[in-house]
Amino acid sequence: MIIRLETDADHQAIYALTRDAFAPMSFSDGSEPDIVNQLREDGDLTLSLVADQDGIIGHVAFSPAKISNAEGAWYGLGPISVRADRQRQGLGSKLAHTGLDMLRKLGAAGCVLTGNPDVYRPMGFSNDHALTYSGLNPKYILFISFDGTVPKGEINFAEALEEDHP
Repeated sequence: MIIRLETDADHQAIYALTRDAFAPMSFSDGSEPDIVNQLREDGDLTLSLVADQDGIIGHVAFSPAKISNAEGAWYGLGPISVRADRQRQGLGSKLAHTGLDMLRKLGAAGCVLTGNPDVYRPMGFSNDHALTYSGLNPKYILFISFDGTVPKGEINFAEALEEDHP
């Protein structure tokens, strides 16, 4: 298996993978594959990585995020998708870590996301309840800092992600 940047030839496979990965998730409204396409169309898909092993078996997207009281370039993680028969084997974590390492090398300040803390804490994400996002319970707002700063304030994700969150 290799992790690599997406190519134009991967777009349909990424769409299908994302659709299928989120279909059984009770928290999903089915918009995730369209979000990836919209990020790409808007020029906000900063980093799009695929796990390739005789086809696309995993994908992760990173896009710009602004934090009202934080300096530096911050990015949002997500969506992240793994083929059903490869889930719970560490592939999503490997994709996320590869992307985070690439962002770190680009000089990013850090990365933020909304999600299950039990899933993302083992990847190095934490929450100190100083970040807010659209009225979401702060326990589901997580960050990882590359330079040791702790971000504070309201997060604004790329527009494609904002449309998903009223």
